[in-house]
Amino acid sequence: MPQAGSALLVIFGASGDLTRRKLIPGLYDLTCVGCVPRKFEVLGVGRSPMTTEEFRARMRQGALESSGIRHLDHEQWANFEKRLFYMVGDPGNTDFYRHLGVKLEEMHQAGSSTNHLFYVSTPASVAAPIIEGLGSADLNRNYQGWSRIVLEKPFGRDLESARQLNRTVLRTFDESNIYRIDHYLGKETVQNILVFRFGNSLFEPVWNRNYVDYVEITAAETVGIENRASFYEETGALRDMVANHMLQLVALTAMEPPIAFDADAVREQKVQVFRSIRPMSVEEVARRTVRGQYGPGEINDRAVPGYRQEPGMREKSSTETYVALEFYIDNWRWAGVPFFVRTGKRLARRMTDISVHFKRTPQALFARTPDEEIDPNVITLGIQPDEGITVKFGAKKPAAQMQMAPVQAEFCYRTAFGAATPEAYTTLLLDAMRGDATLFTRGDEVEAEWSIITPIEEAWAQLPPPSFPNYAAGTSGPAEADTLIAGDHRRWRRLEQLVQKAT
Repeated sequence: MPQAGSALLVIFGASGDLTRRKLIPGLYDLTCVGCVPRKFEVLGVGRSPMTTEEFRARMRQGALESSGIRHLDHEQWANFEKRLFYMVGDPGNTDFYRHLGVKLEEMHQAGSSTNHLFYVSTPASVAAPIIEGLGSADLNRNYQGWSRIVLEKPFGRDLESARQLNRTVLRTFDESNIYRIDHYLGKETVQNILVFRFGNSLFEPVWNRNYVDYVEITAAETVGIENRASFYEETGALRDMVANHMLQLVALTAMEPPIAFDADAVREQKVQVFRSIRPMSVEEVARRTVRGQYGPGEINDRAVPGYRQEPGMREKSSTETYVALEFYIDNWRWAGVPFFVRTGKRLARRMTDISVHFKRTPQALFARTPDEEIDPNVITLGIQPDEGITVKFGAKKPAAQMQMAPVQAEFCYRTAFGAATPEAYTTLLLDAMRGDATLFTRGDEVEAEWSIITPIEEAWAQLPPPSFPNYAAGTSGPAEADTLIAGDHRRWRRLEQLVQKAT
């Protein structure tokens, strides 16, 4: 892995779960593999009263519990935690930023880097005051190095709020120093979509409307809302997953080849995809979207409550925990090809993948009867937890007659490369410190995503609400979703029937 330049990372919301479970473990991993230079420190900022020693102990516990760290070396951690510091403060108070400036100067005098990376690990509603506070204290301008800012999703909650947040941050930071993070883009298997498509002459010639019948993108979770009742009630599955993660997967699957693998070239092609997605009227939203909310059921033979029975939830909440949509991309490559997207909580299996279903051959040459249909070719790009690629094709059965059967050729990341893929936040933190924005979203990209999502939210507000709950926990989702994709041969893959591969 490449090495980052020196930096002083300031994390707002450092007492929160993301810092403990993802950011600090990611930085520890980078330190262990030699990607972080000697002049690198972390200053955590939070409202919770805490000393630096208590902060270090809390981060160590988080690293021990992190799924991204297989083994915590005590000696390496002891050296790493010397880089961690904590400052109590209220980011909503403008006077705080003057004290922050003094603290940073003290750290510079003690030998810390003069490059600043501000990471806003807070809810979107708190992001704007932090940005404005940094500007008021002139911390956005760095005369001794660079100043960059990382913003966590969700970037706004609709098109207007995203535009307002963009205006706020662009008044303070230049676009080249703004890193809007979507952790899905940090996954090795997501980045591999571009390599698979544009690095192999075998696949790209058939990656279009002439050969592809439909595209199916799934992000299924077995977990519920995980003590995030207030956040999820305000957000729902459409804003939480489709407005960023799922649309990014659509864009990477559908985009044209960029002229270079750099930030502007890649992001420009993704924006073109978003602008080509056909907008929906209220009537089309009623036909081409499905909302769901889980009720009580079983996950891994364990009874789990319904969404409305979760702690802190409203008794008659109408927030969706599942959404399925049909998108059309009106451009030369994809005209007429439906992209079916679904995501939900408390489903039968945890998985994220992209399945490209190809058209059937013109005639069933190897069918036993005139009515028999041969399975079409399917390429499945596994994002998680089965990280790899599967190609489904037909082969002759070992028998006297010429009969076909579907078979699969599989590529597994861990088997092929002998190591687990890096955690997404590890990759993205390294890129932010290196100044590489390729895997981050641009301002116009965010607004283009919300231009697709906001009309759907507005249409749902006008349409009669579904009768929730409409799917049991531990299933593949509401039955209405099957109608959305129904056709002569189109159907969702049943989550209950998919067996997780050993990786």
